[in-house]
Amino acid sequence: MVSGTHLAAFAALTFLMIVVPGPSVLFTISRALTVGRRDALLTVVGNSAGVYTQVVAVAFGLGALVTTSAAVFTAIKVGGAVYLVYLGMQAVRHRRKLSDAMAAKVRATPGRVLTVLRDGFVVGFANPKSIVFLAALLPQFVDPAAGSVPAQMLLLGLCLPAIALATDSAWALVAGTARAWFARSPKRLEMVGGTGGLVMIGLGTTLAFTGRGD
Repeated sequence: MVSGTHLAAFAALTFLMIVVPGPSVLFTISRALTVGRRDALLTVVGNSAGVYTQVVAVAFGLGALVTTSAAVFTAIKVGGAVYLVYLGMQAVRHRRKLSDAMAAKVRATPGRVLTVLRDGFVVGFANPKSIVFLAALLPQFVDPAAGSVPAQMLLLGLCLPAIALATDSAWALVAGTARAWFARSPKRLEMVGGTGGLVMIGLGTTLAFTGRGD
């Protein structure tokens, strides 16, 4: 069983790590500006699920593998970077369709919801900032004498998606509100769509060159 002291200390560290904007926050803001508040919030949900998948992976051994294998770390990092660049290119390519979609008020189908959730999940799982954080710090808050080590990690790790869900949702709401102003003009909306896409491309490019220290 995880002690209250360990849980509170890990939650505090997790909060400090999350409030510093990283790939997930910037991706959420870009999504809010390019596709709207609803899809940004769905992205946050998918992202949180991807981050917790990292927790599960660390609890069952991936953390040690990531910290010792440059190849595994690079594969996860590059995979996420390539996906971000792809999403950014799609946003730039379809920027002129944003105003049409706003005017038509097309409702998302279940397939669209799953696509948005998937996008957030991939970015969350491939985020090197959180995987390094978890691999380096999560084992330090575990007490082997207190019971199952993986179970303790899974419980402690809930702090990460829970806090990220709250803070990233706030970013999504703020950015989504700003988008409403841009939506009053087709030119503004087209500009924000292209800018959001460029941000994702830049984020993916930066992610590709992120080292373990980040």
